[in-house]
Amino acid sequence: MIEYLTLEMIDQTTDAVRSRIQAPPRVGLILGSGLGGLASAVEDAVSISVTELPNWPVSTVPGHVGRLVAGKLEGQTALVLQGRTHFYEGYSMAHITLPVRVMQRLGVEILIVTNAAGAVNPTFEPGELMLITDHLNLVGMAGHSPLRGPNLDELGPRFPDMSRAYDRELCALARQVAKEHRLVLREGVYACLAGPSFETPADLRFLRSIGVDAVGMSTVPEVTVARHGGIRVLGISGISNKANLDGDTITTHEEVLLAGEKITPQLITLIRGVLKRL
Repeated sequence: MIEYLTLEMIDQTTDAVRSRIQAPPRVGLILGSGLGGLASAVEDAVSISVTELPNWPVSTVPGHVGRLVAGKLEGQTALVLQGRTHFYEGYSMAHITLPVRVMQRLGVEILIVTNAAGAVNPTFEPGELMLITDHLNLVGMAGHSPLRGPNLDELGPRFPDMSRAYDRELCALARQVAKEHRLVLREGVYACLAGPSFETPADLRFLRSIGVDAVGMSTVPEVTVARHGGIRVLGISGISNKANLDGDTITTHEEVLLAGEKITPQLITLIRGVLKRL
C-alpha cells in the first residue's frame, strides 16, 4: 500500500493525464456512487480509463466506473472523475486523494465534489440534494488524514486553515441556481465515516446530536487536500436513503444506486447552472 505520495509520483501521474487531454482544466468534478451520469454531459470529451494511469487507485465498488473524462461543460474546461476510491477499500488516505493532487498540478481552480449520502436529518428525503456547508472529519480526527506524513511545501502549507472548507461564493451560486430551477436544495453538515458498514441507529442518533445532517464514506479527504492546495470547493450530497434513527429499515448499496438515478438529473441541472455563472 502506498502510504505517502512523493511529488515525483504525483507529477508522473499528472504528466500521463496531461498528455491525453486537449486543454488544461479550470474545473474538476468528482462524481459519487450512482452519480456518474453527469460525465455524459461533457462536450468534446476525451475518456481515459484510470487503469491506464500510473499510481492511480482503482475502485472496486459498483457504481464507480473508474474513468476520467476531459472536455467542456458550459464553456468551462473540465476534468471529471467518474467514480472514486475509498479508504475502506484498503488504500491510504494519501493514495485515494491522488486525483485531487493531479487536478491541482493541472491547474484546476474549482473542485465540485459530489456523493451519495445517507440522511441523518429526519426531515431530509431520498432523492433530494444537500449543499454541504461544512463537514465533520471523524476519520481525520482519529488520525487518518490525507495530509499525514511529510508535507510537500510545493503543494500547500503544513497547517492549512479549514474554517471555510466550502467556498461561500460557490454556495451562493448553487442557491441561486436551485431557486431558479425550483430544485429542492437542503443545506447541512456532512460527516465522513470510514465504512464500509452502514451506520447503526445509535451511530445515527449520535451524529444527529452533534449537528450532522448527512453521512457518507468519502468527500472529506478530497476536500481537505483541495483546500491544502488552494482549490475552491463546492460540495453537493445526493440524499440516497431516509434517516434510520430507530432501526426500522435496512440500508443497501443497491438502494443508494437507485436513488442516484433520481438525483443525477437534478445534479446535472445544478452543476450546469453553477458553471454558467462562473
